[in-house]
This record gives sequence, structure tokens and C-alpha cells, in this order.
Amino acid sequence: MNNILISFGLAFLITFFAIPVIIEVARRKKLYDEPDERKVHKMVIPTLGGLGIFGGFILATLIGAPVGSIELQYFVAAAIVIFFLGIKDDILVLSAAKKFIGQLIAAGIIIKFGGVQIADMHGFLGITTIPPIASIVLTLFTVIVIINSFNLIDGVDGLAGSLGLLTSLVFGTYFFYAGQLLYSVMALSLAGSLVGFLMYNHSPAKIFMGDTGSLLIGLINSILVIKFINIAGSPTVPFPLEAAPAIGFAILIVPLFDTLRVFALRIFNSRSPFSPDRNHVHHFLLELGFSHQKVTLLCVSCNIGLLLIAYFLRSFGTTVVVGVLMAISCTFIAIIYYSRPKNKTTEVVNIDTKKQVVKYRKIATVVPKSVQVN
Repeated sequence: MNNILISFGLAFLITFFAIPVIIEVARRKKLYDEPDERKVHKMVIPTLGGLGIFGGFILATLIGAPVGSIELQYFVAAAIVIFFLGIKDDILVLSAAKKFIGQLIAAGIIIKFGGVQIADMHGFLGITTIPPIASIVLTLFTVIVIINSFNLIDGVDGLAGSLGLLTSLVFGTYFFYAGQLLYSVMALSLAGSLVGFLMYNHSPAKIFMGDTGSLLIGLINSILVIKFINIAGSPTVPFPLEAAPAIGFAILIVPLFDTLRVFALRIFNSRSPFSPDRNHVHHFLLELGFSHQKVTLLCVSCNIGLLLIAYFLRSFGTTVVVGVLMAISCTFIAIIYYSRPKNKTTEVVNIDTKKQVVKYRKIATVVPKSVQVN
């Protein structure tokens, strides 16, 4: 218990006191996120909040983790890969292909060396044990989707941070009662960092977490949810849960369902699943006139509600619970989609190219004249 409290408190303090310094450095170096037609903010805002989240999480986890946690070194290694991937994208912009390759490397590390693998579907669609190759492919797909889910839901002040805080608190609490100290420390270290970050990210935000923060939240949640499914689905643990995969899905329901829905739409329209648009749930809610605070509150409330539904229906089995969650989510999305003003457009063209030009123009402003070329 002491390890958990120390980790949470230390992560909060490190992030809380690091963010003002990061904001000041970002302003001096002109490292801003500039508004465009796809984004909802109208002012230039620093994007390096993920630095503070990463620092608080890593230090608190390393200090609070129990001695002998061999897999922790691989989780930290994957987090470092994601950190450099995110920080480069926040400053210089990376192509979707390079980001995907970096995510594959991080996912490969936690699967191959960290033992993060889905080996049992616990009766979902009648499937139990999965062949080794299928298990690796399914786990890789799950990790990549979850990593990107928090990255894509990060479009409104406080939204990704609040959802990440909710999921990490739920996972941390479960792992504590299940006697899994390492994963409880990881979850609550992330929660402490996010509390510190959200002090500066509530609307109007003083700083954004950027890809550095959102990709890290996604990576850690992918580790936690897969471990949750494996541990909670075992009858030998202190706190077993029926329909563990469905409950794990419910914990991440808002970012995960929104990402799967948007990916499916993009592929159906013959576009890259990583191409940008305004088809996310928070865009729909903004078009309905919701403020940033109301969008965040509604999404978090829906996430909690669906989690409670999954928990109380768990005796019906994984397939039934997942079906109920999907039906409710699809109904909710359909209601807000068809309630929007009809003159709104959701297509954006050549955003990545424009963003790249803006970023490089911004960097050029801080290069000494002696090294500039015409």
C-alpha cells in the first residue's frame, strides 16, 4: 500500500511542478500547436505536456515497483520508444508510416519480452484458447489500436487525460485487490501524472499533452488491459471476474469504440485508417454546441455507465456483454450524428501536408541567419 501511495504522490508532484517549466520553455522556443481547420482550438498552445507525464510516470513507477519485477524493464523500454516517437512528432511531425513502425517496435517489445499476450478469449464467440500465431497477431492488433485510441480521442481540452485517469484508477484499484503490486503501481503512477497534468489542461488549456502523452497513455493502458484480461479471467486469483474481456473492453469503451468506428469508416471509404478527419465523437458533440467541459464530462460519464453495465451483466458471458456494449455505443453515436447541424462537413484534405509546412516554417524562425539557406 505504501508503494502505491508513494508512486501516486510522487508522479503527481513531478508532473505538477514540471509542467510550468515546460510551458515556459515551449513559449521561448516557439514550440506551439498551431490551429487549423481540423483543430478546435483558436490559439497557439504548447504541446509538450507529455514530457511531464512521462517523467512523472517513469520515475514514480521505478521507485514504487516491487524488487524483482523483471518485466518492468521491458515496459520501460517500450515507453522510451513511444516517448521518442511522440516527442519527434510533436516537434517535427512524423509520417503515419514512421509512427506505425515505431508503435510496432514498442508493441513487439512488450509482447516478446514483457509477456503481454492474449492467449484466451474466455468464451467470446465460443472461442477459448488461441493458437500461438493467432495470439500474437491479435495482441499486436489490440496494442496498436489502444495506443492510437488515446491519440485520436485527444481533441478536446481535458478529454484524453480524464479518460486516461479513469482507466488507470480502475485498473490500479483492481490490481491492488488482486495482489498484483507492479501493475497497480504502474496504473496509479500514470493516474498521479495525469492529475498533475490536468491541473493545466482543463479548458481553456494552458498546454496539450501532444503525441508524447497520448501515445504513452495508450501504451500503458494496452499493457494493463491485457494483463487485466489474463489475471481477472483466472479463477485462481484473489478477485476473479466473469467475462473479463468484456469488462476490459468496457473500461476503455469510449476511446476504443470511437477509434474502431473511425478506422472502419476510413477503410470503407478507401482511405488510410490514420488519415485525419472530423468524424470523432468529440467533433460531433462540439458541433451540437457542447463546450469542452461538457464534452469531457459526457464522455467520461458514458464510460463509467457502460463499465457499470458490463460489470453487472458479467454473469451473461463475454459475447452477450460485448454485444450489449456495442449496441448501446452504436445507438449513442447514431443519435448524436443525426442530431448535428446538416451544414457541417467532416472531410479534411491534405492536413498532414499543411501541418508539416507550418511546423517547419515555425522551426525556421528560430534558426540563426548565418545557417539559413535561400
